Amino acid sequence: MEFYLFLPQMRMSLDAIVERSRAAEAAGFAGIAGMDHLAPPLAFQSPMYEAMVTSTWIAAQTVRLRVGSLVLCDSFRHPAVLAREAVSIDHASGGRFDLGIGWGSVPDELATFGVGSTEPRVRVARLKETLEIVRALWSGEPLDYDGEFFQMKGAQQAPAPLGRIPIVIGGAGPKTMELVAAHADWWNVHVGILDRLDEMRPRAGSARLSLQAYVAFVPSEDRRAEIDETARRRFGSGPEVGTAGELVDHFGAMAERGVERVYAWFCDFADPATLAAFGEGVIAPLS
Repeated sequence: MEFYLFLPQMRMSLDAIVERSRAAEAAGFAGIAGMDHLAPPLAFQSPMYEAMVTSTWIAAQTVRLRVGSLVLCDSFRHPAVLAREAVSIDHASGGRFDLGIGWGSVPDELATFGVGSTEPRVRVARLKETLEIVRALWSGEPLDYDGEFFQMKGAQQAPAPLGRIPIVIGGAGPKTMELVAAHADWWNVHVGILDRLDEMRPRAGSARLSLQAYVAFVPSEDRRAEIDETARRRFGSGPEVGTAGELVDHFGAMAERGVERVYAWFCDFADPATLAAFGEGVIAPLS
């Protein structure tokens, strides 16, 4: 099992983001993923940085950490622009970019900024075309495409990716699962669908399984009550609260169910000391 740090690029400076990225790399995390919004959900007035720019900056400040977003909103970018951006970060980072993409989790955001449609059917159909176009452009061959949303004649891009840029698709709806099976290297799920995981897993095709989870790391028993209270105040009833041993048991059980990657969203906003302790106590035993 490998671990990625999920770190929304809001309410902290770029220097703080880099500090946490480097701490994650030193602790043994395999990658880092931010979010992609035009305004932070439920925190509209908070400062936030753009997803692709932030990924590029993190890649420039680290050595082996993979970078990406969980997940980019398809409506924000034309697929030709997205394909070019992805390859540019891929080359700049030495092949460390993951393309996480979805059809948007906050419809009101699309309406507020006048970007794309708020209709689920339209958004998932557009994402299908984006995935087809991006893969085709990455091949370097000329592309003729006549879709509902995009039309291209002799479109071609170079350079090609250094290798295969992994595509991560999150979600569990029927149409999303069709896209996962057809296009994804990784299918990302939230803990809320774990009770249906075994039933849905065959619909993901060959995509590998990743899990997004809230984590409240307890370094010592005398701090459990304090950390539990803080985690539940910030994230409700969702966080997995535990010591290193308890988290090893928890995520080890997830590994037995086929989860190969965990995107850990820390309730203390990824304090570097927490990342170091988590790396020693949880990542190392499960690697």
